[in-house]
Amino acid sequence: MVLECKHVWEHISGYLDGTLDAAVLEDVQKHLEHCEICSAILDSTRNILILTADERVFELPLGFSERLHARLAAEMRGFTYTPRGSVEEGDG
Repeated sequence: MVLECKHVWEHISGYLDGTLDAAVLEDVQKHLEHCEICSAILDSTRNILILTADERVFELPLGFSERLHARLAAEMRGFTYTPRGSVEEGDG
């Protein structure tokens, strides 16, 4: 069976954990052989798992938290939240 990307994404965790049944595993592997996007998502997910499993602690540079909070606040000022499925004014 040919899987669409959205179905592969649903199986990424099981793929990495080795918990997929043989038929699904084969379908996911076939898809990953030709899909660069899903392969990148797989690699990114694997990297996140590796990084979050790393127990080392790193000291942040002085002032890092303050700069991060200031940048996030600046970006949020320009962000407008539109609930999913709502109709924008003038769209209907």
